[in-house]
Amino acid sequence: QWLSDRKKRALQKKDVDIRRRIELIQDFEMPTVSTKIKVSRDGQYIMAVGTYKPRIRCFDTYQLSQKFERCLDSEVVTFEILSDDYSKIVFLQCGRFVEFHSQHGHYYRTRIPKFGRDFSYHYPSCDLYFVGASSEVYRLNLEQGRFLNSLQTDASESNVCDINPVHYLFAMGTAEGKVECWDPRTRNRVGLLDCALSSVTADTEIDGLPSISALKFDGALNMAVGTSTGQVLLYDLRSSNPLIVKDHHYGLPIKSIQFQHQLDLIISADSRIIKMWNKDTGKIFTSMEPEYDINDVCLYPNSGMLMTANEAPKMNIYYIPVLGPAPKWCSFLDNLTEELEENPESTVYDDYKFVTRKDLENLGLAHLIGSSLLRAYMHGFFMDIRLYHKAKMMANPFAYEEYRREKIRQKIEETRAQRVQLKKLPKVNKELALKLIEEEGEEQQVTRKRKQKNLPSLLKDDRFKVMFENPDFQVDEQSEEFRLLNPLVSKISEKRKRKLKILEELEAREEEEEEEPEGKASDAESSESSDDEKGWVEEVRKQRKLLRQEEKVKRQERFKEDQQTLLKPQFFEIKEGEEFRSFKDSAKKQKLMKKTLGDRLKLEEKLGMLNVSDTTVGSKQATFKLKKSEQQKKQQEAEKQHRQERKTLRRSASHLKSKRGRGRLFH
Repeated sequence: QWLSDRKKRALQKKDVDIRRRIELIQDFEMPTVSTKIKVSRDGQYIMAVGTYKPRIRCFDTYQLSQKFERCLDSEVVTFEILSDDYSKIVFLQCGRFVEFHSQHGHYYRTRIPKFGRDFSYHYPSCDLYFVGASSEVYRLNLEQGRFLNSLQTDASESNVCDINPVHYLFAMGTAEGKVECWDPRTRNRVGLLDCALSSVTADTEIDGLPSISALKFDGALNMAVGTSTGQVLLYDLRSSNPLIVKDHHYGLPIKSIQFQHQLDLIISADSRIIKMWNKDTGKIFTSMEPEYDINDVCLYPNSGMLMTANEAPKMNIYYIPVLGPAPKWCSFLDNLTEELEENPESTVYDDYKFVTRKDLENLGLAHLIGSSLLRAYMHGFFMDIRLYHKAKMMANPFAYEEYRREKIRQKIEETRAQRVQLKKLPKVNKELALKLIEEEGEEQQVTRKRKQKNLPSLLKDDRFKVMFENPDFQVDEQSEEFRLLNPLVSKISEKRKRKLKILEELEAREEEEEEEPEGKASDAESSESSDDEKGWVEEVRKQRKLLRQEEKVKRQERFKEDQQTLLKPQFFEIKEGEEFRSFKDSAKKQKLMKKTLGDRLKLEEKLGMLNVSDTTVGSKQATFKLKKSEQQKKQQEAEKQHRQERKTLRRSASHLKSKRGRGRLFH
């Protein structure tokens, strides 16, 4: 999928395996997305609907190719094949339309009152039952060609429905998480199951009320119900409690439920995963997680073949030989699977190298993340092997020399291993290795007495091999956690440290002499009595005291460093129209805020900001004077000055008028 078309064509010429690939049905795909897929009852035709544009495609399995394609006016919600072949099909479409197709094509079209979500066909009475965004179940009789009286339910909306193939009981799943069962003969409700309550178990985490998203009958008595929160409930119709509750653990609505009778399996699918599990025990048989989201799953009858409609143009076909034989139109698959079992081949990525983010940083290629040179995969990336080799040569040009030295060292160690050796300890975690050797010796003595089998050694186990080779796994004995969790280690390790010194001296002599030792070194076990029997509580206290002392020393060092550091003065700019106030004002405010309300009232009363007086009724009346800021005081002073200026102007104007009047009279 990463290769271009030209490279694919070139590979087809070179690679024999690519030329041997099988395409079961030619052009088994949709233009953009496939939504539903079904198989006709005779098994000859596979029909799928999808977009875009809305269409149906019919594939003939005998010819292994497409039979016909028909485009539709609106998207298909679901469809049903009424006949054994493709001659009678019913489509429920998005715009409330119900469309009927015959062998030649479009036959008739009608509408239902509300938007539909699912429908089922009742064969004895030729009735179609439609459920959707309504409390009613609409009935359309195909023999009479008219709508019949609808069934009135207690649900606000219904999502799915199904009719039992044995006794024709009609069941519908509601948005409230209930399943209502109706008898088509009497048109009365005969049962009600609260699946939302039963789906909640101790392990499940549910955010909202689960609604019913899938429904399927199996025989006369069994029914499987899928919820919108990812649970599948298997019911016996004689009981209101589920036989088993299976959780997909994805929290996604169940899209499809199928029954596989050969192995007693239930195949349930949500948009992410297809799970196959035993209907009696709930044990997982297998699971498949396709690359794209799943819309529908169809099980080819009496075979091990699965087909999926998904959010991609290509519709997937899976063949699982354990579930059953291959269909008769592709029986050659059985021979192919037998050959594959005989010659298992491991997949090797020759052209790509898998690298983690840490590897990219070491190579200096972290800047390539997000580019076309790296393909994101799981916890790392795939990159071209040629680019990887070039980058490695540039990052470490002496890698080959190091590799050569390492190989020589391994060969020398292999030759040394053939000699009669002392107890050699690993380079990493020597004390831990010595402790394990001592414990193994004690256990061997106990097992000899009791005549039991010896347990495998941790030092020889490949799973723990890295712990004694990689220095990243070195135990830090000076860490706080180690000292508190292992208070007696300091005393117990004294004995081991002596042993370590003796063993290291012997190893050094062996390396200098490079001769085979005639015998093993003595364990040099001292007969001195150890103080290991003392209480570990005292040791924990001592360790804690030591840790406190160390913390004090660190604090003193930090304090000295702080004193040595010189603090530079910082300057702040004051906004325009504001005056600088001393830091004492803020301190006074903080003190005032700490005081009680009574103390603050007394203080304000002294300053004249508050006046408390008794009323005639007996209660107290308090009047406050708000403090004025400097800006408000300046504004008031400016207003006063403005008023005085206006008064003087008025007086002068009136004086001039009076003088003019007197002058005229005199004239």
